[in-house]
Amino acid sequence: MVTAPRQNDRSCNKGELNGKQRTCHPSGRALDAKKGYNIRILHVENLTTVTDYFVIATGNSTTHVGALADEADFQLGRAGVNVLRTEGHDGNRWVLLDYGSVIVHVFTPEAHDFYDLEHLWADAKELPAEEWEEKPEEQA
Repeated sequence: MVTAPRQNDRSCNKGELNGKQRTCHPSGRALDAKKGYNIRILHVENLTTVTDYFVIATGNSTTHVGALADEADFQLGRAGVNVLRTEGHDGNRWVLLDYGSVIVHVFTPEAHDFYDLEHLWADAKELPAEEWEEKPEEQA
């Protein structure tokens, strides 16, 4: 598997937006805006060499999962962040959007319970929602 080079910035915390924040924050916001739930952003950089962050969300149905993934990709594209690879759009039970240093996972409830990524990556630090949720003053 060929992966995109990872960026040198090392955080997705508050302050000036870095490359990972330009992916983490808008993807979480897009998933939230389309009524995704169980949205979590996990910092897995010290646990795997595959990526630095997982953005995980659940949709109510396969149609909702597809819409969530499409919206996340659309919003990231508007921000100038292009997806490197997608998986799962054929069945929409688990859609994966790979942006290199950030991977977005969108599940149906059944797939979310089955794969349970939060349990698998329990040692990961979760970014508090306050860091990535849209604040009232940011809404236009």
